[in-house]
Amino acid sequence: MPDLLLELFSEEIPARMQARAAEDLRKLVTDALVERGLVYDSARAFATPRRLALNITGLPVRSPDTREERKGPRVGAPEAALAGFLKAAGLASIDEATIQSDPKKGDFYVAVTSRPGREAKAVIAEIVPEVIRRFPWPKSMRWGSGSLRWVRPLKSIVCVFGPETEETEVVDFEVDGLKSGRVTFGHRFMKPGAITVRRFDDYVEKLERAFVVLDPDRRREIIRTDARTLAFAQGLELVEDEPLVEEVAGLVEWPVALMGSFDPEFLKIPPEVIRLTIRANQKCFVMRDGEGALAPRFITVANLIAADGGGKIVAGNARVIAARLSDARFFYETDLRTPLEVHANKLKSIVFHEKLGTQAERVERIARLARELAPLVGADPDKAERAARLAKADLVSEMVGEFPELQGVMGRYYALAQGEDPEVADAIRDHYRPAGSGDQVPTEPVAIAVALADRLDMLVGFWTIGEKPTGSKDPYGLRRAALGVIRIVLGNGVRVGLLQPIRSICVSAGADGVGDVAADLLAFFADRLKVQLRDEGARHDLVDAVFALGQEARSAAGATGAGQTQDDLVMIVRRVEALAAFLATEDGASLLTAYRRAANILAIEEKKDGRAYAGHADPAVFAQDEERVLFDRIAEVAAESDCALQREDFAAAMAALARLRAPVDRFFDTVTVNAEDPTLRENRLRLLSQIRAAMDQVAVFSKIAG
Repeated sequence: MPDLLLELFSEEIPARMQARAAEDLRKLVTDALVERGLVYDSARAFATPRRLALNITGLPVRSPDTREERKGPRVGAPEAALAGFLKAAGLASIDEATIQSDPKKGDFYVAVTSRPGREAKAVIAEIVPEVIRRFPWPKSMRWGSGSLRWVRPLKSIVCVFGPETEETEVVDFEVDGLKSGRVTFGHRFMKPGAITVRRFDDYVEKLERAFVVLDPDRRREIIRTDARTLAFAQGLELVEDEPLVEEVAGLVEWPVALMGSFDPEFLKIPPEVIRLTIRANQKCFVMRDGEGALAPRFITVANLIAADGGGKIVAGNARVIAARLSDARFFYETDLRTPLEVHANKLKSIVFHEKLGTQAERVERIARLARELAPLVGADPDKAERAARLAKADLVSEMVGEFPELQGVMGRYYALAQGEDPEVADAIRDHYRPAGSGDQVPTEPVAIAVALADRLDMLVGFWTIGEKPTGSKDPYGLRRAALGVIRIVLGNGVRVGLLQPIRSICVSAGADGVGDVAADLLAFFADRLKVQLRDEGARHDLVDAVFALGQEARSAAGATGAGQTQDDLVMIVRRVEALAAFLATEDGASLLTAYRRAANILAIEEKKDGRAYAGHADPAVFAQDEERVLFDRIAEVAAESDCALQREDFAAAMAALARLRAPVDRFFDTVTVNAEDPTLRENRLRLLSQIRAAMDQVAVFSKIAG
């Protein structure tokens, strides 16, 4: 079956747009082909700095014939119905429709439309210009006198179609005066001449001979391998940087790695600054020596094989790097001359949010909360407060002004330089962690206290002014902040109830409706925790069952702990884990069934009688031994489960509940709950409520699905 080769050759496409553009090209063309009845075997798209290419294999030469029947109104239907049918079916008169008979509905009109298949070449010639004209570039431009918009001026279009074993044909079309053909061009400098191509295989081969590596995966692999080899040859180790590899692969069609050096005097600057300076300004890689320290070398990736072996390219990069590192050294030394406290004073003039005050006011709140949280996470309160007061000071430094990515990192260097405690300095750096899903959480107590205070202040602040995330909109990153709190708490196993700090921030900020803000924010945390646990394989209904504790009405059957707000994330996760393990056992599954049976009977009878049957049954009213046995066993189990919950041994609490299984089964097998004697009936319903209450101490079992 024939294959299609399409290439759109242009001026340089920004590296950040290439991967998405290749995928857009593949999807737009293949979707349009399938929509017109042309299915295919495979489709692959490629991008280089100057071209987007698409190879589709296994396309039929012609789309299939189609026949469509459209059912119309009954024979004798009103004129308006007939007119609507003719318009929808594209018929000129009702005589063009056929009449079909239905035994039940009588005769009705049917419009039969037959469409012959079309040549694939004609379909492609129709699709591709349309795709080019409406291509979804993030930014596009016009050039010359044409009207076409493209990311950069489009120079040529290759579009050939044909069987693998025969000569291909050019699919003829024209876009804004640019005619399709089979001519493309090689490397801009090393072989810029025209290349005539027949199909994908010889297209790739001829491009390689013209110093163009079409496949971005291969360009990335060449860059990685050559850079590592160059570093290894000098006894160094490449500092891996996959995002930079991705970006550089989008800048070159023929990658050539070259090594250069810079003045070792610059190594007095923090290594993070050197790496970021070289990376941001020259897209170059850095290396470590055998002891793990940054080496005064860099690797640049050229787009050509230079006649002088790359000497001028390396020298040019070295000059720019030296200039940028000189700037960085100036910023660093300037910052070192100013104590962090002085920097922190400048935060008074920076507005964090018009409704939440200045950065300095926010720092004051974070410091107060960090001190409050410190004992809960094992941190020294004085160090936690000190770290919080200095944590944002580097935001006004020269270096962070130039490289915002270094916030916190530079604060740590400046803190150490002015003699701050190492724990304080590390907390200034680490309180921003986790910065993303793959980042580590802070593990030192002082950093944990400041990191939690920072995020909780942000969450509570935006909650109090009604700026909560809605749908997919989260402009302040509040979901990320909540997930950060969850990861820090669970990752370190710290026991921090969230309710108290939330209230504390609200009260200190003079916010209205503290209770409502706290409840709503805790529900937000619950949702984020459910997402987190679900991603880890936990059942969302078990999370609901644990979170519902304190929200559900409790029976009066001695449910110790019921009614407490669930704000201890570590405890919640432990309960969920214990509950999952319990329900996976035969006893757990059987007891859940018994619980549902008891709860259903209670719900029906309470609704019918218009009253609740909470409370203890009266042993004096029991008429059967099974009632007495169950009553005694519930009392034992409730007490034992309560003790286990007090010491947070959730597995033991579940094990105690499991002992209810046998007496509950015997009760339902032998006892009629809805006895004719109203006193006996009420007492038995109270006994059922005791089962429900005993089990709901651990989790609200009615929330469990299945």
